[in-house]
Amino acid sequence: MNTVVHIDPGPRLSEATIHGGRMYLSGMIPEDTSLDIRGQVKQALAEIDALLARGGSDRTKILSAVIWLADMADFAAMNAVWDAWVPSGHAPARATVQAGLNDPDMKVEIMVVAAI
Repeated sequence: MNTVVHIDPGPRLSEATIHGGRMYLSGMIPEDTSLDIRGQVKQALAEIDALLARGGSDRTKILSAVIWLADMADFAAMNAVWDAWVPSGHAPARATVQAGLNDPDMKVEIMVVAAI
């Protein structure tokens, strides 16, 4: 079946879409940009957990991830939080790049694709 399911669709984007046994999440960002990199990463990952659950998936089923950092100096701190979050044996394919994010106080944005 070619049905596409949109989770929390808006005029510009959906928080996630589901098609063909996969769930595509939009970039997840922290709610509180006053936090340090560790806090911001934890918040973004919590958003990912919640959205994956809504779509019938979880972090063990993540196929790929793209992480945008405002500053690559935060790479090690981001990895410390990421490594604690990813279940052992379930690390997805991943890329991390530095990018200008849409809020100057935002330090991270994370986008994942997961199986359902």
